[in-house]
Amino acid sequence: MKILSNGNIEEIVSLLEKNKPLPKEFKESLISQLNELKHSILFNTKKEYELIYEDKGREEDILADTMAVPLQKVKTFRNGDNSSNPTLEKGGKGGFSGKNSWTNMLIFGDNLQVLKTLWQMKEKGKLTNADGTPGVRLIYIDPPFATKQEFRGSQDQKAYQDKIAGARFLEFLRKRLIFLRELLSEDGSIYVHLDEKKSHYVKTLIDEVFGEHNFRNEIIWCYSTMQTVKTRFANKHETIFVYQKTDNAIFNITYEDYPEDYARRFKYEDKKGKFMIRSKTGQGDLTLQDEKRNPEGTYRQYMKEGSLPKDWWIVDMLNSNSKERLDANNYPTQKPEALLERIIKASSNPGDLVLDCFPGSGTTLSVAEKLGRRWIGVDCGKLAIYTMQKRLLDIAESKSLRGEAEAISKDEIPRYTRNDTFSTKKKYGKQCKPFTLYNAGLYDYKMIKELPWEQYHDFALKLFQCRDEKHEISKIELDGYLGADSVMVFNYQKYKNTMMDRGFIDDLHKYLGDKIGRRFFIIAPAASVQFLEDYIEKGKAKYYILRIPYSIIEEIHNRGFSKIKQPVSEMDVNDTVDAVGFDFIQVPTVECKYYLDKPKNPDLLNQKTKECVIKIEKFESKVLSRKPVEYENLETLSMVMLDYDFDGEVFDLDEVFYAEELKKNDYEVRFAEEKVKGQMMIIYIDIFGNEKREIKTLKDFYRLR
Repeated sequence: MKILSNGNIEEIVSLLEKNKPLPKEFKESLISQLNELKHSILFNTKKEYELIYEDKGREEDILADTMAVPLQKVKTFRNGDNSSNPTLEKGGKGGFSGKNSWTNMLIFGDNLQVLKTLWQMKEKGKLTNADGTPGVRLIYIDPPFATKQEFRGSQDQKAYQDKIAGARFLEFLRKRLIFLRELLSEDGSIYVHLDEKKSHYVKTLIDEVFGEHNFRNEIIWCYSTMQTVKTRFANKHETIFVYQKTDNAIFNITYEDYPEDYARRFKYEDKKGKFMIRSKTGQGDLTLQDEKRNPEGTYRQYMKEGSLPKDWWIVDMLNSNSKERLDANNYPTQKPEALLERIIKASSNPGDLVLDCFPGSGTTLSVAEKLGRRWIGVDCGKLAIYTMQKRLLDIAESKSLRGEAEAISKDEIPRYTRNDTFSTKKKYGKQCKPFTLYNAGLYDYKMIKELPWEQYHDFALKLFQCRDEKHEISKIELDGYLGADSVMVFNYQKYKNTMMDRGFIDDLHKYLGDKIGRRFFIIAPAASVQFLEDYIEKGKAKYYILRIPYSIIEEIHNRGFSKIKQPVSEMDVNDTVDAVGFDFIQVPTVECKYYLDKPKNPDLLNQKTKECVIKIEKFESKVLSRKPVEYENLETLSMVMLDYDFDGEVFDLDEVFYAEELKKNDYEVRFAEEKVKGQMMIIYIDIFGNEKREIKTLKDFYRLR
């Protein structure tokens, strides 16, 4: 059932005022929502309590108005190999790879828009677990805590600023929780990971979205780190809230090992297992001699599988020297795999679909892969995407979990020690299963233009949220509807020499006239349109031009276009992002000098070595907009990523340099000469997520400064 947006409601009112029939889907939705309103009034189903804050949206509007974005395939990685084809993936059950197969999904884009797309896939039966159950069986999210504030002013001003930031964060998270609830399978669970600063607010928020009756646990993750705070109790825990969609959710008991002092009491063993000897009337442990002397008054107590799991877990935090810590960039929010292993084993089975829409360093995806689960990861950061890509492709060299999917059966129940550290140095030793990288919201238009017409046609309709319903008006074939208004997709491939000018609109209006109502939409490449207006008015009708790319359209959108922003410093990596709409890749202009130089900070170890230097002299982004913002040279640089040993196929992230640090160093990227193995790849990324790629060898640095 379609949920009616404010725009839909306005359209219904307009049609009713004109005594025109309502589209079928509007009728069904209107009747359903009126029945819900009637039920609410009759039975007073208002919530007992809720958080009230500025700009809190209605659930119905969030579900209806959030823009779904098509997923554009970039590459499929299979056991370290990859393929890229300019295709818009549609796919069948269980994902995008066909009726009987699944390919795990790594998606670059704003997670809210992607969640809307995934929800639509679920509704169409295209998002399933291995057993065919629709939806996601397990969701784990570790959202940015949104507590970083940099504000100068009075204490009152700062308090107000923190309050506003807090409300925005809550609504940011609430929107995503609403879609995550819709994505869950009926026997699914969600784990929401938070720190102490926002957990009390978010608990109330999740109660609203999932229902307080579906709350199952507040898990306390305890860890020990160096303690330096002396003015209060040190923070040594984080909170994970667990909710289930229904009472039938999957829950696998994962027994914990007994404490050593208790386990030592089971000092005898027979065919049934380890046991201690107890008295039937008294307390205390007895011996075999006591059993022989008084067999009627004693019994054997056998050691069970372990103790039942508790809601407080002791799992070591990853320190900077941990072998599990990623080499590339010390990703600041990386969680230990042992923590995710507990969660994934408890609330899913092999073949089940696991989703993380704040995956960061990719711990959830890595553990899901090792445990034989399907997975989807969605992130808006290029650093996160490349970090996860590297982690998954190098997974064979990572440590094995304490128990992998093959070890989980009715006869072998997984167990955990108190601190859940790895009990083996064994490597995982397997290549990852196939996964596909997708763009969602930032597209490669060159690849889209190479699509066969039918795929381009589908992509264009999805891009602007149009219904794919062919129909005719005055013998002119049209492609679909936007609301109740007709839509034409301009076939630029068929009419290569035709430009859309005012004469084109005049000719179209001669045939359509007053048969189209107040609005008519034409989707066309921006390069094919020869006038600047968003629409041309003919009589009572407005002919709207929906240009590709989106960012130069203004008139019909209630909210301004915003792009996904990339961080310029390590501190910004986890900033919340709430993008609107979509855009197309615009490769930035980059000019650099490459040379060898003495180390900038020589010491006894490196004073006789050389450093490779990339001196960035020009960096400019191309921003498509009706009112483009003027940026200074180098202002839009986000980061520079390096792969010192590029294999010619897959970028394998080795090091990242943030713009903030580069600015302090006069925009010089410096690294040891010996790091370069053969050829290297350099990726310059702007704050909008656009990339400029270069391949260099040491010969390119052998020049005078």
